[in-house]
Amino acid sequence: MPDVIVFLGPSLRQSEAERILPRDFDGDCGRVSVEYMPPIKRGDIEYVLEQKPRIVCIIDGLFFQDCSVGHRELLRVLNAGIEVFGASSMGALRACELDTFGMTGVGRVYEMYRDGVIESDDEVALACDPFTNEAVSEALVDIRANLDNCVYSGILAADEAAEMVRIAAAVYYPRRNFNSLIKEAASRRVISDAALKKLTEYRKSRWFSQKERDAREVLGVVKERIAELKSRR
Repeated sequence: MPDVIVFLGPSLRQSEAERILPRDFDGDCGRVSVEYMPPIKRGDIEYVLEQKPRIVCIIDGLFFQDCSVGHRELLRVLNAGIEVFGASSMGALRACELDTFGMTGVGRVYEMYRDGVIESDDEVALACDPFTNEAVSEALVDIRANLDNCVYSGILAADEAAEMVRIAAAVYYPRRNFNSLIKEAASRRVISDAALKKLTEYRKSRWFSQKERDAREVLGVVKERIAELKSRR
């Protein structure tokens, strides 16, 4: 039986995740076994309860393609004495909703939900290739994070970034991407041609995914936590 079960999808490639939290590794605490599973959906918790891991880490989950994991399901896991960590996407959303019941949230996306900066599931939703699980759109929360960075870097004024967020939020989530957004903002005269050029260069060289950063962070946290738990045996 695994010590840790991780639900992971487009936020981070599994090969990259395993560099942070390997499937099997020897630590000071002994042998640790990690099982990676696809994005969590309604009903997957039954398998978790059968396996009885020490930790469950939720990064990605299904929102619109299938029924999403329910709050009561996760409460059953917590009540069984299994620690639950969430970050990045579905994990961040559920952690915000259940942190008072013992679920642990990690990362900036979780903090944005917790602090009321964002509220909707739509913020972290994106479209994926059904065969490769690769993202084919960009999450609104990632667009927000990069626009914030553009303001900090002096590329955009705060009011320009805020209007661009409003434009992006009005686009159906499978069609969202930064390149289309900056072109639309320029066509509406929200940004100047000079800003359009700077943003195009920014997308090529400085774009980052906050969801990916948070996924990496939570895997590191889980690795430390499972070592701590196993050392108590």
